[in-house]
Amino acid sequence: MTQLVLFAIDIGAVALLVFGLYFPRHRRRDLVVAYLGVNVGVLAVASALSASNVGAGLGLGLALFGVLSIIRLRSTELDQHEVAYYFSALALGILGALSTTSIWLSAGLMALILAVMFLGDHPRLLRHYRHQIMVLDSAVTDQVALVAQLEQLLGARVHGATIQRLDLVNETTIVDVRYSLAGRRTAPAAAGAPAAAGAGR
Repeated sequence: MTQLVLFAIDIGAVALLVFGLYFPRHRRRDLVVAYLGVNVGVLAVASALSASNVGAGLGLGLALFGVLSIIRLRSTELDQHEVAYYFSALALGILGALSTTSIWLSAGLMALILAVMFLGDHPRLLRHYRHQIMVLDSAVTDQVALVAQLEQLLGARVHGATIQRLDLVNETTIVDVRYSLAGRRTAPAAAGAPAAAGAGR
């Protein structure tokens, strides 16, 4: 009976994780299926292993290795927060499958995971900070000049700029920029400033 209660708590927790936190914030439908599948799959495998003579540690190790391989060898790009949701769904499934001395302990740990994801992925947390890949139509080799140019283009304070590709022939620079809008400048960008295009995250 206790195991069935844990199953129900896990299903409720992963539903809250996916439909209450992830999808309303990120709207990526394909990962909804992935998170639900990972959770229920780990729940089923861990439950079967805990009821058999096979070592639960070995079985869980294989399950974790399989999930990590899926994440590592994925065909589509995942952001770090999406990987965190993967591990949260995985952890909820394990907690729902493993019997403990207290059902409240498992339920409390599940609630802790949900609380951490709610706060850590909240839109208002560090909302002024941005990460963007930019393509400049000039070849900039000086780091100080690059930061100054990026701050002028973005109207923000640049905290880090890593050059990913420098093309001296076509005069382009691809740079990974980390910046914050809190220190943005009010002065307009100078006329004739190099154009930039980027895909932000």
